[in-house]
Amino acid sequence: MICFLLFVLLFSFGARLLYVLYCMRYSDREVVPRRYQSLKTAIIIGSGGHTAEMIRLLQGLNSVHFSPRLYIVASNDTSSEVKIYTLEETCFTMSEKGVSYKVFKIPRSRNVGQSYITSVLTTCISLFATIPIMGFGRPELIICNGPGTCVPVCIVAFIMRIFCITDTKIVYVESICRVRTLSLSGRILLLFADDVFVQWPMLQERYRRTKYIGRLT
Repeated sequence: MICFLLFVLLFSFGARLLYVLYCMRYSDREVVPRRYQSLKTAIIIGSGGHTAEMIRLLQGLNSVHFSPRLYIVASNDTSSEVKIYTLEETCFTMSEKGVSYKVFKIPRSRNVGQSYITSVLTTCISLFATIPIMGFGRPELIICNGPGTCVPVCIVAFIMRIFCITDTKIVYVESICRVRTLSLSGRILLLFADDVFVQWPMLQERYRRTKYIGRLT
């Protein structure tokens, strides 16, 4: 009896997984639907050049349609946190300031130069720290652009989607510095992100599932 129940659970999980992947890859639904109400949006902020690119991307964001905003940054990245506050204070409308966004911190999943073996442990730590944030925030959309911090967040969102907890869409924008190959984060998210946008045509030719949108900066 226990074996039968286990088989049913595994079969149901596998069927749901395949269905979610099929919808992500072949559905004609818009990732960001056209509607009047706002869309709760999680924005993953990396560090250094990733932060600069994301800030430039967000400057063209409609703060009313994409609200409330949940910013997620690495716990040791203080400079990016300051840039988030500056962005909110200078670029978005007065009615939105201070009431439509929150900043959450999680352990960095992988530091620059860290080996892939040790990064497995740090990524797991980051993943478990992400669970309560995603459970509390339940964003409808995730926007990220390449830092390793985005991987555990997107994994949690994908798992929650499989178990019908949320229907969070994942949009990944590859960094402009990636001309011929996707970054490690890009190759991982290519498996389960709803849309993967690249800024160079060579990437779209190499990775058919990506979408070329030209240079954003």
